Amino acid sequence: MLHINTSPVERAQALFEAPFALISHGTESEPIFNYGNRKTLELWELSWKEFTKMPSRRAAEELVHEERDRLLAEAATKGFSYFSGVRITSTGKRFEIQDGILWNLLDKHNHLCGQAAVFSKCMFLT
Repeated sequence: MLHINTSPVERAQALFEAPFALISHGTESEPIFNYGNRKTLELWELSWKEFTKMPSRRAAEELVHEERDRLLAEAATKGFSYFSGVRITSTGKRFEIQDGILWNLLDKHNHLCGQAAVFSKCMFLT
């Protein structure tokens, strides 16, 4: 558990080692992942360097791109969205995310600077 006097480095390390997946992308026209904790990197079977060069759209199969786009738009409008859905690893394995939360990331001036998601329930599909 993190305490109020925990340093920024300790908080960052705790989030990176957390038992849930934490992921974010920027606001580019084709958003690129800019953060994935250890659980995320393991799920997508990628190194940090590979993951932070990957367009976030590639995390989902083409069949669900329309639903993914709807989800991102809903979060952009409301500030957050709940989601479930199938994603795909870098090696083509499919897994289903359940009970995820997606939210907007804002800078200190309250400008949109990306979106992040967190989930702890997922299972690989056969």
